[in-house]
Amino acid sequence: MNLWLVIPLVLAFAALRFLRPPILAWLAAWWVGAYVVLKWGFRPPLPGSIVGMFMAILTFSLAAYGSADAERLASIVKAARAFFSEKRFAAWQWVALVLIPLAFGFSAWRQASRPAEPPANVRTVHPAPPGEISFRGRKMDLLHAGNPYRELETKDPAAFAGHVAKGRAVYYRNCVFCHGDNLRGDGIYGHGFDPQPADFGDPTTIAMLQESYLFWRIAKGGPGLPEESTPWASAMPAWEPMLQEDDIWDVISFLYSFTGRKPRAQERAE
Repeated sequence: MNLWLVIPLVLAFAALRFLRPPILAWLAAWWVGAYVVLKWGFRPPLPGSIVGMFMAILTFSLAAYGSADAERLASIVKAARAFFSEKRFAAWQWVALVLIPLAFGFSAWRQASRPAEPPANVRTVHPAPPGEISFRGRKMDLLHAGNPYRELETKDPAAFAGHVAKGRAVYYRNCVFCHGDNLRGDGIYGHGFDPQPADFGDPTTIAMLQESYLFWRIAKGGPGLPEESTPWASAMPAWEPMLQEDDIWDVISFLYSFTGRKPRAQERAE
């Protein structure tokens, strides 16, 4: 997160809280502040689809908050009428009259002035993984890494079932919102993404992949995709900061168990 942007915004909101502005100005400040944080406050930047989705949710929430109380709604209506009709706001009216069309015009000019680019190359859905990755400061050899609990599936089914149960809990705490209750890529947020989240029941997804590949994609997320898979507009986050290594192996075990798929056998590297 870009703290040089977020910290001044937090201080500005603290000052506004102290100054007690009218409710309409307070709601407008929340809207603008949230847009600034979502648009420029994260590294790497959030996809435009995510910014638009959260701003739509915030707009609805602010409208609901402002209209939930009759006294609050009356105050908002009164402030809006005053802004558009009273002479004391004439300077601000002129500012709005000039800046709003300029903002739309600048946006249109920027889009139109971009140089023409040749068609993008075909995007690789399942790019070749790197030979090794760093996970929480430790090197991991993806060519030889494997699910350390996979052998329990035959040697100790009860213990393996325990790992699957832990993976189920990890999935429904973190992944269900995009990948869906039945792992079909149709979670409540999934339809707003491009490309949509993976459908794990599809035979062309996890059934074609080794478990070390899934570990890489879960740990590094969309920002960790190699060049041949860009541009990516997916919201898949890098789960490395939030999940332990065991959590990721457990959720991988759950994915295969739930879908009835088997991971691709590990191939011997020459």
